[in-house]
Amino acid sequence: MKNIKKYFSAEKPVKGLMAVEWVVMAYLVLTTVVILFCYTDAVHPKAMLWGRARVVAMTAAQWLVYRMWPCRVTRLIRIAAQMALLSWWYPDTYEINRMFPNLDHVFASWEQSLFGFQPALLFSQTFPSHIFSELMDLGYASYYPMIALVVVFYFVARYEEFHRAAFVVLGAFFLYYVIFIFVPVVGPTFYFHAVGIDSISQGIFPDLGQYFSSNQECLPSPGDTDGVFYQLVESAKQAGERPTAAFPSSHVGCSTVLMMLAWHSRKRWLVWTLMPLYVLLCFATVYIQAHYAIDAIAGLASGLLFYFLLYALSKRVCR
Repeated sequence: MKNIKKYFSAEKPVKGLMAVEWVVMAYLVLTTVVILFCYTDAVHPKAMLWGRARVVAMTAAQWLVYRMWPCRVTRLIRIAAQMALLSWWYPDTYEINRMFPNLDHVFASWEQSLFGFQPALLFSQTFPSHIFSELMDLGYASYYPMIALVVVFYFVARYEEFHRAAFVVLGAFFLYYVIFIFVPVVGPTFYFHAVGIDSISQGIFPDLGQYFSSNQECLPSPGDTDGVFYQLVESAKQAGERPTAAFPSSHVGCSTVLMMLAWHSRKRWLVWTLMPLYVLLCFATVYIQAHYAIDAIAGLASGLLFYFLLYALSKRVCR
């Protein structure tokens, strides 16, 4: 009972917005400026602006509730709500970057020059077995559970660092979202479908311009279609995937941030619980054709960079 009471006991309230909310507001302002600047080219500008107004209203309402009842639970609600909205902000990147010319032909050409082939095309063909396919899909499906595990761990076991951990995770996401807006790369599953596998196999990578501004068809994920995790990943793709967010891989980048937070916690069980899922996820991004191999490599490098930058910044801004 005592452990439960501490979550509802009054704490010294944070004045104004928390750092995680300032991150959201900064991204909101930046993208609002872009929308207004490109208003006539946007497909759903009014809906996007109204959506941002609702985010502001929600944030203000949660701030008011917290000020009336400052405790761990109401602080958790404020942070969890902003993290839950990541799934809303993700397709929003497509609504903005669809206004700019696609760059997949550039990245596919770099991939070909670096490896001499397309890893996203050959990986699944080289390892088509049921077990391998399911392991890859298990890794990819573990992304959001990994986020939840790390954030909940810090809330329960390291509450004094909870806000900082949430700031690092949320900050990394929005840094990737900014890149996705201004570097419109859709990834193999969309680009290969649009161009055709025969052209890709022959090393032909045409410039599609703004083709993806009105086309969202993608390839079915490779692997065993009867697999449980295959069907889970494919259902998630059909429900919310958009031709956006390929470079760098935020799956690899943000899961790298999670691994660094797990390492920072000095809890070996947390590190070793996440490690196999992390490794599978990194390879899965290419296996299921969501990303080029250079996306995954860039995700690893940027994830480390973002972690150290954001963690250092968190010491100054998180209270």
